[in-house]
Amino acid sequence: MRSRSSTAIAATAQAGGRAGTAAEGRTAASVDGRAAKTVGSRGAGAGMPGAGAPRERGRTEAAPVRPRHGRAPLHPGAWWLWSLGLGTAATRTTNPLLLALLIAAAGYVVATHRSSSPWSRSYAAFAKLAVAVLLIRLAFTVALGSPIPGTHVLLTLPEVPLPHWAQGIRLGGRVTAEALLFAGYNGLKLATLLICVGAANALASPARLLKSLPGALYEVGVAVVVALTFAPHLIADVQRLRAARRLRGRPDRGVRGLLQVGLPVLEGALERSVALAAAMDARGYGRTAEVPARVRRTTTALTLGGLLGVCAGTYGLLTAEGGTYGIPVLCAGVAAALAGLRLGGRRSPRTRYRPDPWGVRAWLVAGSGAGVAALLTLAAVRDPDALHPGVVPLVAPALPLWPAAAVLLALLPAFVVPKPVEEPS
Repeated sequence: MRSRSSTAIAATAQAGGRAGTAAEGRTAASVDGRAAKTVGSRGAGAGMPGAGAPRERGRTEAAPVRPRHGRAPLHPGAWWLWSLGLGTAATRTTNPLLLALLIAAAGYVVATHRSSSPWSRSYAAFAKLAVAVLLIRLAFTVALGSPIPGTHVLLTLPEVPLPHWAQGIRLGGRVTAEALLFAGYNGLKLATLLICVGAANALASPARLLKSLPGALYEVGVAVVVALTFAPHLIADVQRLRAARRLRGRPDRGVRGLLQVGLPVLEGALERSVALAAAMDARGYGRTAEVPARVRRTTTALTLGGLLGVCAGTYGLLTAEGGTYGIPVLCAGVAAALAGLRLGGRRSPRTRYRPDPWGVRAWLVAGSGAGVAALLTLAAVRDPDALHPGVVPLVAPALPLWPAAAVLLALLPAFVVPKPVEEPS
């Protein structure tokens, strides 16, 4: 009996050994096959042009990078200069037709050139905020009145009597068409400014904008970029949580839905802030190089003096009395501030990985925004009545031709900048 069991055990072990040997053989064969395939592919590649050169020892070759766009992406600073130019043009007029043209031009460029990134979805939020600002401005005019005299009374609200120390403030009373039109003009100007800022947020990548800042503004730029990306991330979180609640059959509107969505959004914001702080600490944020005291003092003097010169020159341009010294002081302040930033960059020794080039298209985009601002500023000086239509007497605003043609210059980025091509997922 013992001999039979011993024989069975030996046979089982022998069979297992043969099976293991066969498995090892199959594994080795597969490995050899893959090695042979690899060697074969290398041998085939050696016959290609440029493949026969031996690789240098101790040299690492970078893997090729597949670009996301057909061409190099536009510099983010060009988008911001373009939008700031449109915003400056909006401050030069209260003509609703010209403001509507500015809004339409900014909206068309955003619709054709924004990507599918989370930060590019913030344009709709800025548009809603602009509409809310316009409605609030009109509501304040209805409730608190307006100093604009008018004869076309639309309705009369019950007026609340106020004490003598609150003279000049009115609650209720007559609501005239002239007062509403004046409030609508000014509210539309502010709404246009918000839409221009929203266009810059939707078109320019905050990370790439931070990478393009000079070294002296790096720490300030990080704070500004974090603040600018707060709204896009908040909007993306709210949309994601509302969609999840709808899929689960739970309410996502009203006070209850707002309270149940707000807590996860706050938790996500705190988690992102902790992760961002850890990433910044790991990358050495805030560490500076040793700079002589003389260079630090010179940098501080140039930067502060330049900023004061910019403020004084801007004030001179905005006032009638300072028109003679405004432009020279502004240019001197800008030159001093740039020199201070150049010297201040020595305290932040950092490199840029694949910096965005400032090419011809960037000059065209930034120049189009600056051109719109300059032409509307010139039009406001030469023909102020066309850019600031009156409301007393009540007349319909007219569309001035050459300022309208100047606003159409803002559409230039839609034709000179290639549309982004998304990678297939």
